[in-house]
Amino acid sequence: MQKLIDRTAVVTGGCNGIGLALVERFAAEGVIVHVLDLETARSQQLVDRANATGHRVRFHTCDVSIKKSVAEAFHKILEAGPIDILVNNAGVSHIGNLEDTSEEDIDRIFRINVKGAYNCLFAAIGPMKERGGGVILNMASVAASAGLADRFAYSMSKGAVVAMTYSVAKDYLVHNIRCNCISPARVHTSFVDRYLRENYPGREGEMFKRLEKSQPIGRMAAPREIAALAYFLCSDEAAFITGTNYPIDGGFLRLNGF
Repeated sequence: MQKLIDRTAVVTGGCNGIGLALVERFAAEGVIVHVLDLETARSQQLVDRANATGHRVRFHTCDVSIKKSVAEAFHKILEAGPIDILVNNAGVSHIGNLEDTSEEDIDRIFRINVKGAYNCLFAAIGPMKERGGGVILNMASVAASAGLADRFAYSMSKGAVVAMTYSVAKDYLVHNIRCNCISPARVHTSFVDRYLRENYPGREGEMFKRLEKSQPIGRMAAPREIAALAYFLCSDEAAFITGTNYPIDGGFLRLNGF
């Protein structure tokens, strides 16, 4: 695969889970990675670990749901050089059906998952047009395409991410900007472990196996596997790919009959 050495990527929500795996993979391939996150406690560890291995990772405290915060972060990044890649990964989950979802829940999910992606797209698209191209990758979910129980607000937000992906890909193809999204099924992150501890104390192992079996392939994805697909889609090897939603789901959508 052609390397992305010395290119610059912005990764939102890069201090945990899938986002952290994205940052580590891109940095290991020689990419200059700017992380936008609110996890300041973890950020210094991330930067120190990267710099100790010769990787180039920079951290910017940023609330993606606030347009001014995003604009300020992108201004600092652009002062150092052009942006080649944007990965919209920041997001939060929510468990509940329609009746379990309050107006406050909807506002929070929309503000972070939808408006957060919009704010970063808005900040990146102009500089990419001026530069003559770029790559955008949005993190969606199988929840955008499948009817999942108790995921009303989350599914709504990820459906919006898929729709934004198609729209941006269509409108900015003429500017040499590619835009795709990834739709993972269940990924083993700290969110899963915390969910099991809080909802099934003493039964974590049993419930973990049950969650794994809900994937036709028989296990959850590892964050590094999502990062591998992300890296490919942002590379020159994927130059013919745009306007596509890529499931990475262990067969969940097709083999479960969705």
